[in-house]
Amino acid sequence: MTLRVGVLGARGRMGAQTCRAVDDADDLELTARLGRDDPLETLTDAGVDVAVDFTRPDVVMANLEFCVRHEISCVVGTTGFDDDRLAAVRRWLTDAPDTGVLVAPNFSIGAVLMTRFAVQATRFFESAEVVELHHPAKADAPSGT
Repeated sequence: MTLRVGVLGARGRMGAQTCRAVDDADDLELTARLGRDDPLETLTDAGVDVAVDFTRPDVVMANLEFCVRHEISCVVGTTGFDDDRLAAVRRWLTDAPDTGVLVAPNFSIGAVLMTRFAVQATRFFESAEVVELHHPAKADAPSGT
């Protein structure tokens, strides 16, 4: 079975990389690439099974609400989720029991290592600071990580 995938934020760095990865996978089919001005209905028109969202905190909730309402499962790599936002997603999902949402706001190996290094440092230092630094063109700078 081939899974039909739509990527929101397809023109950004992570979105473009996701599109390449989906194109390279034998069991996935990239059926929708959405940018800032593309209508969300593109997802339903393309018969998307799963949407991957690498957009921005100011638009991700509307994207998720649309997807859940149309029973499109989502993988979200966008930052900016607090308890209130997660609670809203859970409410939407009560009406769509067969739809799933995975929020993983940092796909970066650097972020994973940064967290591990911070934990390691606490064993050896009274205090430590870990600084996250991004390229100057990062859309959500400073990052929500």
